[in-house]
Amino acid sequence: MKLKGTLLLLLSMLVVFLSGCEPLLVLDPKGPQAERQASDIMISIGIMAFIVIVVMVLLVYMLVKYRASRLPDDYEPPHIEGNPILEGILIGVPIIIVAILSFITVKSNYIVESTPEGYEDQEPLVIYASSSNWKWHFSYPEQDIETVNYLYIPTDRPIEFKLYSFGPITSFWIPQLGGQKYAMADMVTTLHLAADTPGEYMGRNANFSGKGFAENTFTVTAMTQTKFDEWVDEVHETAEPLTEDTFEQLLEPGHLGRMTFTGTHLGFSPAPEHEHSDDEMDSGEEHKMHAEKEHEMHSEHAAHE
Repeated sequence: MKLKGTLLLLLSMLVVFLSGCEPLLVLDPKGPQAERQASDIMISIGIMAFIVIVVMVLLVYMLVKYRASRLPDDYEPPHIEGNPILEGILIGVPIIIVAILSFITVKSNYIVESTPEGYEDQEPLVIYASSSNWKWHFSYPEQDIETVNYLYIPTDRPIEFKLYSFGPITSFWIPQLGGQKYAMADMVTTLHLAADTPGEYMGRNANFSGKGFAENTFTVTAMTQTKFDEWVDEVHETAEPLTEDTFEQLLEPGHLGRMTFTGTHLGFSPAPEHEHSDDEMDSGEEHKMHAEKEHEMHSEHAAHE
């Protein structure tokens, strides 16, 4: 009775504590990419919970059925070399679980890396999101606007983020809209997101990048396309232009509040969008042509001798 009372008390305390917790942001999706990832997380939790419950039930069953008090004092368990059925279960079940999770993960990876489902026919809003110690710079080439530490996006429209860094590697993450992706200094990575619901969401750098990492955050406000257009017009009427000197000051290590400019830094400090493949192909072809020419010269020389 004491054990039952203790377990009941612990369960009651757990319910009370959890009732005051806010929902996890990754399980409160506001866009198609985040919904897919939240679904995968719940599937993983369900599989793991099932395994834990089965193991605990078997544990209790074994402890009760084969407890020492039920056996004679001179009992000796039989020597068993192996049980093919038991070994098959012990090996086969983990393989099946890993196969299921792998299939779900690979399929979801292709989905979240592409344009959000339902938005394939729409033109995405391209935003260059670059990080520096310890702030975020958002450049809107189409709107000719740049913001610092905050982001305005329209709902019901695909967003294509171009990520890179002016310092150490960072990780761009808006938990309620999608998964995180790295921003690096010498290349641009692309992240596809979309917001279905207007609201304000938290964004942050999810990769440790120095002493200012904890405050390397930004806010995301999703709004209707009409309100987004009104904001763009307001910025062009009130904001100061972004100059090269001003941008150099912004890149200095430190924390800043929200800032807004007309123009972007992409004109005087473009993103590192290299086309390595073309250069490598040209270099490879030149090397191949040089080798072929050298081989022909050696052949002609040998024939002459």
